Amino acid sequence: MTSTLTVGPVADAIARLYHDAQRQSAAAPRADAEVRRRRRAEESAMSAQERADASAERYMPVSPDTGRLLYALVRAARPAVVVEFGTSYGISTLHLAAAVRDNGIGHIYTSELSVTKIAAARATFVEAGVADLVTVLAGDACETLAGVSGPVGLVLLDGWKDLYVPVLQVLQDKLAPGATVVADNASKADARPYLDHVRDGANGYVSVNFPAKHDDSIEISCRV
Repeated sequence: MTSTLTVGPVADAIARLYHDAQRQSAAAPRADAEVRRRRRAEESAMSAQERADASAERYMPVSPDTGRLLYALVRAARPAVVVEFGTSYGISTLHLAAAVRDNGIGHIYTSELSVTKIAAARATFVEAGVADLVTVLAGDACETLAGVSGPVGLVLLDGWKDLYVPVLQVLQDKLAPGATVVADNASKADARPYLDHVRDGANGYVSVNFPAKHDDSIEISCRV
């Protein structure tokens, strides 16, 4: 039995985007530790919009394994509402949309600041035949996601890590009991406040960490 994730226009779009992302990564010069440190310091002084504009041409995809995990989680939970923070070029969104399509139920609301990425992602969703399943919300996620109606069954956090807690707090009262929250890049230093939040049982989550690409990880939390 085939799935939308592996055969058809969604699979083709995912393959194209991963190819483009890998080609970009291969062409980019490798920065040494000091250059990376300075870059992080400069980005920390920027607003979210400034960071989005500065990285408008950069692919920042989930790994293929994380994408397949997202597909499996949505297939298993069959959520009516899926929320994503950080559309980028839409690779993770396509994995979510494939699961929603195969479930025959659900809608995805995804938030992005970069106008360049918004235009590209919307075009890709049309190309992949999932535009009817995805609403792209342009602007500050803490504002745009406040208008999403619950109950939300699954959340993917894959934007700026320092905004994970504020975005989750915007969505918290909309989360269905047992809702799944997936946070990518959980091993990054600026994700630490988020990990402290979801790992504190008093905040209403049961949380577990899984290895992901390279030296990074994802955090999967259940709203209890």
